[in-house]
Amino acid sequence: MDWYATYLLFIIFCVSCIILSFMRILREKATLPPGPMPLPFIGNLLQVDTKDIGRSLMKLKDKYGPVYSLYLGPRPGIVVCGYNAVKEALVDQYEAFGDRGDYPVFLNFIGKHDLCFHNGMRWKSLRRFALLTLRNFGMGKRSVEERILEEAQFLIKDFKNIKGAPVNPTKYFAKSVSNVICSIVFGSRFDYEDKRLLAIIQSINSNFLVMSGTWGTLYNMYPDLMEYVPGPHKNMDKYFNMIYDISAEIIKHHKETLDPDNPRDYIDCFLIKMKEEEENPDTAFYAKSLARTIHNLLFGGTETVSTNLRYGFLVLMKYPEVAEKMQEEIDHVIGRDRFPSIADRSKMPYTEAAIHELIRFCDVLPVSLPRCTSKDTVFRGYFIPKGTHVTPLLASVHSDPSYYKEPHKFNPNNFLDDKGAFKKNDAHMPFGAGKRVCLGESLGRMELFLYFTSLLQNFSFKPVIPKEEINLTPTGSGLGNVPPVYECCIKPR
Repeated sequence: MDWYATYLLFIIFCVSCIILSFMRILREKATLPPGPMPLPFIGNLLQVDTKDIGRSLMKLKDKYGPVYSLYLGPRPGIVVCGYNAVKEALVDQYEAFGDRGDYPVFLNFIGKHDLCFHNGMRWKSLRRFALLTLRNFGMGKRSVEERILEEAQFLIKDFKNIKGAPVNPTKYFAKSVSNVICSIVFGSRFDYEDKRLLAIIQSINSNFLVMSGTWGTLYNMYPDLMEYVPGPHKNMDKYFNMIYDISAEIIKHHKETLDPDNPRDYIDCFLIKMKEEEENPDTAFYAKSLARTIHNLLFGGTETVSTNLRYGFLVLMKYPEVAEKMQEEIDHVIGRDRFPSIADRSKMPYTEAAIHELIRFCDVLPVSLPRCTSKDTVFRGYFIPKGTHVTPLLASVHSDPSYYKEPHKFNPNNFLDDKGAFKKNDAHMPFGAGKRVCLGESLGRMELFLYFTSLLQNFSFKPVIPKEEINLTPTGSGLGNVPPVYECCIKPR
């Protein structure tokens, strides 16, 4: 009888919790935009495909409109879709939508000591410093363009050594691109076989794959529960620490050799700033924030551009007529006897349009890092309470039919006018929008132009299968769209 009473009380307790949870959800949803009805504790897990969160959110947009509510786990949130709504939130109402929302798959490993997940004055100080330092890195020494072209030439040399044999280009792109940001942060590039560079790209790529798949999505939805669940997400801390260990060794050397009058790189500039503010109890410049900021810069400066390159060349192999037209323009404007330069960009409208279209079509970051409302606000007639999780769906911006005639087709004409001149498109936000736009946007765009033109100037990329069989569907979609693994023949021209 005692067991029966205990069991009955347990059932009553569980039912009561479910009823109370439903009542809480109904109160929360009363003022929020329409959206699928969540279940207690698990939220809208049944309405999303954890392997392809971007596609799931797009389907819900078609049903509920450009602004809808969604529970990613037990917390309420809204998803903002389409260019007009995203611009309205991130740009026009920046003060209300400007805070960074929790993103456990990053935040639980780095804490709020970095450039991405701070809010308030500390974040503003770190971002202002980073923008200024990256703009003037090297303090009048070698330019960004020189560093990118240097790495492009090393990559070209490596590709020539392959002699046209089938190869997976993933690590080649990653090592070259990572070296650009490494030279800015650490003051010098690494040899391509340097164990530190290989560890950096392994760390970044491994965590990017987790964050862009089922495990990363589930971790963001149920971080407390996932701490007790085995899986690849349990290795993330190890990969974060690989970069921290490398950075710690280099920072130690920088401290020992620092000349405040002649800073060599980002680390030197940060150490000088730390010294200047050591008496400030609210400073954003301290040892842990330096380590975490270095990770932000390496991650953002490596994975986004290298993934765009390997995805972009896969697309160009499926549409070789576009690559050939880009090569014709490269030969006409640049020729074969000199390196490309940023100054060439204004004279190469088709190449510039094709690169913009590759970025749009590949949509490497389909879901922006989350925002959070910093105050109670009204958005499109709905009351959004302070602290509401906000997901800007960049994939919906890049497929907005009001700005792209056939958004699901690859077409460089999206960025060309009737006269063949390059045409900007407002609905092009691969680096985000507003005051939290990626601080490496100008560097990333410069890298993509110089890498695509340098490589197409020297090589033709050929698939090892018929172009009709090339599958462009990403193998994972969470933080990023992960392109299929492929091999190609990189043949000198």
